[in-house]
Order: sequence, then structure tokens, then C-alpha cells
Amino acid sequence: MSSAATSYNLHFSSITTGDLVDLPYHLVQKVSILIFGFNAIAIKLPSIIIAILLGLLLVLLLNRWFKNNVALLSSILTILSTPFLYLAGTGTPLIMLLFWPTVLLWLGSKIQGIKKPRAIFSLIFAFLLLLSVFTPHMFYLAGFIVIYAFLKPHLRFTIKNLPRLPFILTSLVVAAGLILLCINIFSNPSVPAALFGSEHPELFWTNLGNTFSTLFSWQGLPESTFLAPLISLPVAVLAFLGLLSTVHGFFASRNAIASYFTVFSIVFSGLNPDSIVLLILPIAILTAHGFRYILDKWYNLFPTNPYARVFGLLPLALYLALVLIPGLVHFIYGYHYIPSYSASLSTDLALIDENLPENTILYLERDADEYDFYEAYEDRHHKIFLTSALPTAEKRAEIVKNSLNPDFNSNNIQYFATLGLKEDFDAEKLYRIIPSPKSDNSDRIYIYNFN
Repeated sequence: MSSAATSYNLHFSSITTGDLVDLPYHLVQKVSILIFGFNAIAIKLPSIIIAILLGLLLVLLLNRWFKNNVALLSSILTILSTPFLYLAGTGTPLIMLLFWPTVLLWLGSKIQGIKKPRAIFSLIFAFLLLLSVFTPHMFYLAGFIVIYAFLKPHLRFTIKNLPRLPFILTSLVVAAGLILLCINIFSNPSVPAALFGSEHPELFWTNLGNTFSTLFSWQGLPESTFLAPLISLPVAVLAFLGLLSTVHGFFASRNAIASYFTVFSIVFSGLNPDSIVLLILPIAILTAHGFRYILDKWYNLFPTNPYARVFGLLPLALYLALVLIPGLVHFIYGYHYIPSYSASLSTDLALIDENLPENTILYLERDADEYDFYEAYEDRHHKIFLTSALPTAEKRAEIVKNSLNPDFNSNNIQYFATLGLKEDFDAEKLYRIIPSPKSDNSDRIYIYNFN
């Protein structure tokens, strides 16, 4: 809800005076809301689209390092895992923490190690690298990539021989983006902490402890939005097997990348516990190593027997089923019925769309977490009139007067609603109670009739 409100309130003036944290995602989400309306589908659509692209990129990236069957199997385990499915449906910029490293690694693999890489990949890489620094903590990854590019002679040669005009234009765009980011950092005190550190650095060790609880505990934490354990036990065992199988070639590029991202995600989860989602990428690489090790051992037992090679697919298919089906059940029922997780996914917007009469006054305290969200909803749809004061006759008249729709009059507005707050009105004023399975006492919306 906070992400949707931030996206909708994004304006051109935000470039210099607003909050540019997660700007690329918020731009896409704003376009989605403007096209499809202020509803759950429009809010979540950017995450769904990015998750689909991320799944394709993951297959392409792993296919650069492993055989097709290994890359596909590891990608299936990753895409249908609980944390990945959660990221795909949140409607928040959290998924960008995983998207940027994956797309940059794939583009980087198209540049490094190739004698004559296509210039378009280098230019796209530079532009996406710029966009990634608007995501919290990705600045450190971008800085590491830039240093690495200047230290590698092959990459320096590639940059030096890029076509002049596209290179100059891309450089200007990158420079302009960095200048705007610097202006925003100096004009908005909250931006540096969000991008480079934490608003509460004193909680580093507490956050780190919570992160390890999310990884290894079977109960989870009330303040965490991730079902525990974050990585299922069968996948963790397969990743550990993959790690053991790569001991001799530990410093190969793909193994080093898995190690770097594991350390990176754990360290920065101390600043922001949500950063642990980046662990999905190294786990995908290690599970690919595990699959490759298992398949190689099996095929080495029967190097020329085609029946044995086909028969080896049966236990592999059984293993995938035993991992994927319980994982999907864990995801579906966990977020539906475990109170600490279910309560974090609001259905209030659907309840309002389906049950509130037109021209209803919705009462919310000004400091309520949902206030900015419903303020944006009011501006977009004009179905409700948001107020932080009790709707007296004078208040009703003021709302009508300030309404963007000149056809409204005081006789149109006869309903008053509250979210989870039962007002001290006469019993006959209560028009309807809207229940919700995510509310503690089932009653979520109270609708009162003025007439």
C-alpha cells in the first residue's frame, strides 16, 4: 500500500525535490495504475511482469554456465520457490533487489569472455547499471562492477572501442542520472540512509539475528514477511551438495559470484532484513551445481546405456515433485492461514470496491498507515471521500464543496464508513458490517447511514 501511494504521488518535481529511491519501479507502477485504475491487479502487475522477465533471465544466465537440462531444472526450483512467488505478488520494489543483479550478470556474460562483444550489450549494460543505483544497496554492486571493468584489460578495450556516438549519448544519460541522484541526496535527508545504509544502524545485529531465524527457523518471526524457512530443506541440501562438488574449482567465476552474493545478501540484511531475498540468486547457482553433479555421477555409471539414462529421469522427476508440491502448499496455506503472515496481506481495497456504496465518506486517522494509500485511491476514483475528522453536517458540506466532481451535493453523500473502528453511534445508524478473514474479530468495515 505504501508502494502504491508513493508511485501514484510521483511527479516530475520529484526528480529534484522528492524521494528517488526505487524510482524505476515506481515509474512502472504509476503507469500501470494510470492505465488500469487503482486496484490490486494494477498495483501488483509490475512485480508480476518483472518476475516473468526475471525467470527468463535466470534460465538464460544459468544456461551460459551449465547445460540446458541443468539450467532448466535449477530455474524451475527457483521460480516456483516460496520467496520467489512472494516477490512476484507483493507489488513492491523488493523484487528489484533480485532483478538488477540477474540482468547485469547476464549482460555481463554477453560481454566478458567474447572477443568482439556487440556494442549494444555494453550500452544497455551501462544504462541498466545507472537505473540499478536507485535501488537500496545496489550502489555498492554498481561500484564493484565499475572497478572490475577498469581493472580487466579486455573490458577496458571493449569500452574504448565502442561506437563513438552511442557511447557519448549513453555517457550523457548516465551522467545526467547521477547528477539528479546527487541533487536528490543533498535535498532529501532520508535518501542517503535508504540507498547506502539504514535509518536504524543500531539494529544491525538484531536484524542479522532475525535474518538467520528466517533462514533456519521453522516458526518464523512476527515482524518478518517471509515464510520460514526461506530456503526449503531439500533445496538447501542440494545447494550444499553443489557447494561441495565445486571445492576444487571454487574460484571459478560462477562459484565466486555465488560466494560474493551470499556474503553481500547476509551483510546487508543487517541494514535491511528484506535484502536477504538476494540469497535466491546464489542458491540458484549452487542448486545448478548440485543437479550437474548428480546427473554426471549417474551418467558416468552408465556411459553407453540409453535405457539407464532415460530411467534416471524418473527419480529426478520424483525429487522435483517432492520439492515443488510441498513448497507450493507451504506458500498457499502459509500466507492464507498463519496469522503473522496473513495479516500482512491486506484485502481492504477489494472489500471497499465490492461493498462500499458510491459517494461514501471513509474515516481514517491522519497518522494511520493506510491514509496516503486511500488518499491516492480517492484522487483516482472519487468513489470515497477521505476524512480524518468525524463527519458532522459541516464536514459533509465541506467535502462536497471541495470535491473534484461538481455534480455532487449534500444529498448524494449519506454513508459513512470506518476501517476496523466501531464508532459510538446509535444502533439504528449502523447500516452494514463487512467481515474479513484477515481481521482479528472478523468485522473489518462498519458502514453507517446518515438518513
